[in-house]
Amino acid sequence: MKRQVVLVVLMLVGINSLRAQIDFSKKNTVQEPLFDAMSAQIEAGTYERITSVLIARDGKLIYEHYFNGNTEDSKHNTRSATKTVATLLTGVAIDQGFIASEKDFLFKYLKHKMPVQNPDARKTKITLEDILSMSSILECDDDNGFSRGNEERMYIIEDWPQFLVDLPVKSYPFGPKPNELPYGRMMSYCSAGAAVMAEVVQEAVGMKATDFYKKNLLEPLGISDMTLHYTPTGTLNTAGGSEYRSRDLLKLIQLCLQKGKWDGQQLISADWIEKATTPKVNAWEGMDYGYLLWLRNFGSGEGVKSYAMSGNGGNKVVAFPALNTTVVLTTRNYNNRKAHGYTDELLNKYIVPALQR
Repeated sequence: MKRQVVLVVLMLVGINSLRAQIDFSKKNTVQEPLFDAMSAQIEAGTYERITSVLIARDGKLIYEHYFNGNTEDSKHNTRSATKTVATLLTGVAIDQGFIASEKDFLFKYLKHKMPVQNPDARKTKITLEDILSMSSILECDDDNGFSRGNEERMYIIEDWPQFLVDLPVKSYPFGPKPNELPYGRMMSYCSAGAAVMAEVVQEAVGMKATDFYKKNLLEPLGISDMTLHYTPTGTLNTAGGSEYRSRDLLKLIQLCLQKGKWDGQQLISADWIEKATTPKVNAWEGMDYGYLLWLRNFGSGEGVKSYAMSGNGGNKVVAFPALNTTVVLTTRNYNNRKAHGYTDELLNKYIVPALQR
């Protein structure tokens, strides 16, 4: 009899291990006036072009709404939010021994892309960590229209990795130097760097980055209905732009919240998730940056710590570890100066206060 009981318990444990890490079966079961008010304001157009808002707490979907003609099956281009995929792939490659460490030099994996223009011995010391934290010595700044590495100059060139490595070394003529700043680094937002990480992973693992991504992350997470974007030479575009359903974006950030674990499998080591979500460079006051993840507080007062995938238009895919909560906010407010203000306000005014009740 005892043996039968043990077998039943083991069977139940096995069944539980097969369940999804987010319970999508009981959506919108939380009665929360702030959520109702948020929905009403979005539908009224106060917050323009919002396409979806999803909230999961304790692994259960508690709010899911689609707006402006979108549905559960709609795929969203969250632009640079999907840069974080490069971080996830790098972590898996390190876990599996294809990459020794984020401290490895970039050209260990880009031997086929040595600089042709602007050769400089200092470039040989650029690390993967420099690229992932957007703090390398390369003159690459998407926020500066005069920067030689500005992403708009990259998009019209076929070979994106060569574009990056051929950039000159930047100077620091004004203000503090990197070693005088918090964390000893200076950030400049560089899509070319995020893009090159797919090439690094591809060279390290000996297979297409897309195939490596599908095998190690997409398939275990049950993500199959997406539109991946590619560079002109056919490499997975980790500068951003791939299109996913909102529920699948929620899975990606939930995987991070769960320290890389999904359905009983350790898809990415907890150590890597910890590194990726720890500040590596200060972006501006109140905003730090990890490995292609934005780190800040939301809510009133000191707020609640979060880390997020974030992209043009105010798109945000956010984790709040202290609240055991993940949030997806998708929009089409591309190049709208108010865009991030809209989704910041949704988090600050409605979502975080509701979760803190």
